[in-house]
Amino acid sequence: MIKVGIIGATGYAGGELVRILMGHKDAEIKWYGSRSYVDQKYADVYRNMFQIVDAKCMDDNMEELADQVDVIFTATPQGLCASLVNEEILSKTKIIDLSADFRLKDVNVYEEWYKIEHKAPQYIDEAVYGLCEINRDLVKSARIVANPGCYTTCSILTAYPLAKEGLIDMSTLIIDAKSGTSGAGRGAKLPNLYCEVNENIKAYGVATHRHTPEIEEQLGYASGEKVVLNFTPHLVPMNRGILATEYATLKKKVTYEEVKAVYDQYYAKEKFVRVLDRDVCPETKWVEGSNYVDIGFKIDPRTNRIIMMGAIDNLVKGAAGQAVQNMNLLFGLPEDEGLELVPMFP
Repeated sequence: MIKVGIIGATGYAGGELVRILMGHKDAEIKWYGSRSYVDQKYADVYRNMFQIVDAKCMDDNMEELADQVDVIFTATPQGLCASLVNEEILSKTKIIDLSADFRLKDVNVYEEWYKIEHKAPQYIDEAVYGLCEINRDLVKSARIVANPGCYTTCSILTAYPLAKEGLIDMSTLIIDAKSGTSGAGRGAKLPNLYCEVNENIKAYGVATHRHTPEIEEQLGYASGEKVVLNFTPHLVPMNRGILATEYATLKKKVTYEEVKAVYDQYYAKEKFVRVLDRDVCPETKWVEGSNYVDIGFKIDPRTNRIIMMGAIDNLVKGAAGQAVQNMNLLFGLPEDEGLELVPMFP
């Protein structure tokens, strides 16, 4: 039985981790960490856990926690994990960080985009970017796994095969993405109030969103060139889900069958990536509550462009589900253990 500690268990991603791990036959949560709710019953914070979780919330003492568990999930704001991690902790336990502290390999890029000093740059090179479908073998032997962002998971997986095979001109790539409000976290913020969000859609973080360098870095590795792109996120009035629509110029004329064969080459054996049938576009409703990524595409011969589309649940494949997928790899378990989550409908 894998002993699990969660720091940030009362945020949306942390709460989703608890929900998923409750159904994991090989994991037991020993520590529900929450700076805001110390000593309060977890089920009083999330009443869906009434008579399911009987524990009280603990603090974020990672050194004490490392003595008690095999893996620590840090579902926390940027900067906290890096400020806590040290060699003694890593000698005792593994860390799966759901923040951005170890996703970017250039500390200067991190500090430029996140506007904070990185407290543990010595671990950046060691940390493995935990996009399982791409870095599976590296994850298995990691001490620190940098769980990818939600927008980035969707955006990267949607374009990755075509970037890797050199079918698209990376300098023309534009990503337009929409997310449900849970992506902004559980904290009270004026722009996320009901009256601000309901019956509304708005762009935000235009040309400045922090997931941009993460997408650029990973698609740069795939394509073998420096990638600079436009990424524009939008907030839509729904609880969960991300839809990414990506546009790029094709380097050569290709047929639907040729592009589909490229996607199948990379994803046909991937449990959680579903490449949809011809002319079927992904929808967030069909992945809600699950760890699936639905991908579709359409070739526009008139403009010599391809439109790639991806949909995920931002709290599952975009956060907690992917983190559990990484945990399974770390401990040699079937990758889908605890993640056999059929999408919810309606």
